[in-house]
Amino acid sequence: MTSPHDPDARRTLAPPPPEEAATRTSRGGLRFGVEEEYLLADPGTRMTVAKARAVVREAGRVLGERAQLEFLQTQVEACTPPAATAAELRAQVLAMRRAMVHAAASAGCLLVASGSPVLASRHPLPVTDTDRYRRVAAHVGRPVWNQSGGELCGCHVHLGDLERGEALALAAHLQPWLPVLQAACVNSPFCEGEDLGMASSRWLRYRAWPTCGPAPLLDENGYEHTVQRLIAENVILDRKMIYWALRPSEHLPTLEVRIADSNADADVPVLLAVLLRGLALALLDEHRAGVPPPTCPTVLLRAAHLRASMVGLNGTGLDPVAGQLVPAAVLLRRLLTRAAPGLVRSGDLQFAQATLRRLLAGGTGADRQRAVFAQWHSLSAVVDHLARLTCRMPTSRRVVLRALTPKEL
Repeated sequence: MTSPHDPDARRTLAPPPPEEAATRTSRGGLRFGVEEEYLLADPGTRMTVAKARAVVREAGRVLGERAQLEFLQTQVEACTPPAATAAELRAQVLAMRRAMVHAAASAGCLLVASGSPVLASRHPLPVTDTDRYRRVAAHVGRPVWNQSGGELCGCHVHLGDLERGEALALAAHLQPWLPVLQAACVNSPFCEGEDLGMASSRWLRYRAWPTCGPAPLLDENGYEHTVQRLIAENVILDRKMIYWALRPSEHLPTLEVRIADSNADADVPVLLAVLLRGLALALLDEHRAGVPPPTCPTVLLRAAHLRASMVGLNGTGLDPVAGQLVPAAVLLRRLLTRAAPGLVRSGDLQFAQATLRRLLAGGTGADRQRAVFAQWHSLSAVVDHLARLTCRMPTSRRVVLRALTPKEL
């Protein structure tokens, strides 16, 4: 989960110069960027460990403010600079991860990209000692932030550059496609030592936080009124506590999509971003042509997200517009067809097709975690698998008995 961000935290995409924004708008392109949250694990016990400050301090030597603290001291976050192509974004994600893995190794811990902690954590969970995070913890209450599996790690995509009104309009068109994208990114089957029978246990725990879930469909005035009402009624402390699945950035000309677990396989967040941008390009054309967004009842949208968190790409998903159960793989192929015009325009169609084929053949992150457990009957082996895949090292070795050294990165 992207927990409440500090006010001074630098976001993923910086606004372009006016002349560059005008050129980009005229040719219909969108930049994109990725935020990833990671767990920190002790290399001996594989349990989460509170070393975030040391990791962020070291990673900051390379990434600057793009390496950030998170709500808990057992988590860190990093974000890419804006990218124009899939190849550029992938290179940036890998470089960002190398810096974070190196920093974690220097602090004597492992960087683990997973939606939830695999092994039991030490409670109470250690809230990061900043004024903002202390206030947020007091606001939501210990039963929320200290719940089992409370160390929630998500991957979020920024799409830009967009004016506020256009970002909100795009959100309305994108919303029905988010459950199947969520299904492709599930990566939290284990939660503090338990298999809860879900592909994404993070989603279930995430819903305990205020405003988490589908975003209401709002224009600019409606958005402003709704946010002010939520603050006035003490539902949230401030605008940064809007955790909807889609939200316009408060500081940048972007739409943020917040539906995915963090994934150890770096190609998954890149695929998510590529598919979202392809969809956005196609759907923005329709919006500008006056085509209204599809009608999507909130109750069906919530049910579709819950079903995605339960089964991932295995079995049937729910089409929230038609209200029909459809094989999840079929829904994913429909999405690819829908996004194809935008993917062709951005030059990403071949990448999207090839990466989707690998995903469908090899399984989601949740599938792969369960496969490792089935082979070794060890949750520690699952943590090792995630840690090695996070830094793109071979995963054949069963155990990692120490933090990785810089020469191994």
